[in-house]
Amino acid sequence: MFKDRTLFIATKHHKEKVIAPILEKELGVKCVVNPSFDTDVFGTFSGEIERDEDPLTTARNKCHSAMNTYKCDLALASEGSFGSHPSAFFIPADDEILILIDKKNELEIKIREISTETNFGGREVSTENELIEFANSVGFPSHGLILKKADNDLSEIKKGIVDIHSLLETFNQFISKSKSVWVETDMRAMYNPKRMKVIEKATLKLVDRIKTLCPECHSPGFGITEAKKGLPCQLCGLPTNSTLSYVYTCQKCEHSQEELYPNQKTSEDPKFCDYCNP
Repeated sequence: MFKDRTLFIATKHHKEKVIAPILEKELGVKCVVNPSFDTDVFGTFSGEIERDEDPLTTARNKCHSAMNTYKCDLALASEGSFGSHPSAFFIPADDEILILIDKKNELEIKIREISTETNFGGREVSTENELIEFANSVGFPSHGLILKKADNDLSEIKKGIVDIHSLLETFNQFISKSKSVWVETDMRAMYNPKRMKVIEKATLKLVDRIKTLCPECHSPGFGITEAKKGLPCQLCGLPTNSTLSYVYTCQKCEHSQEELYPNQKTSEDPKFCDYCNP
């Protein structure tokens, strides 16, 4: 279905460096990018442009915009979000959405990869020592930094800082006008190797999803669309929050099937039961 077709990767942040080799090898496509395609119009991490839509819709809009602009029928985009892990709230996480849209075959295949392997963070600093301490903690200079006058002040901003001379020079320019400066990690992919690794992992996950065919119509993209809770407690038999089953759904014909006990256990330890261990 994909062999020898051209696939447009909708990015301006060099994500093709990890995405293209995998897709070209595994799907037989020829990946292309166009540096003039400006994905920043869909939102920026540093706050100059707010993201108007949810991450999935934003990634989908990138694909459609690229296909309309460059008259292609196969496109891929990703969209990242950073903040607290959805289940471990005190741990920062990188939440990546990857979507492939095939207009020719009317297919949309998407995956989500959540990783705690991220250096996402920021803080207010007022001395060079505080600045360097933060920089060292987030992997600078291999990982880029952003400086602002204040967290929510976008009147002066310097992005993509990857050397100590530029970091200190910009800091001294900003600190001469205020008592403190805001420093944060630059989460754009080309300035953040940790994020690139997560995008690479997400791409491999997407390939696995593409290669999984629907048992009914044999279209690619048959995968988990829902995880149902309710695995019974082995002591009291009441449903717990642990996974009871996975629901697999075809992206094309909407055929679905349910797999019970995907974690190879039919009951849960009472310590995870809200009744036995409130």
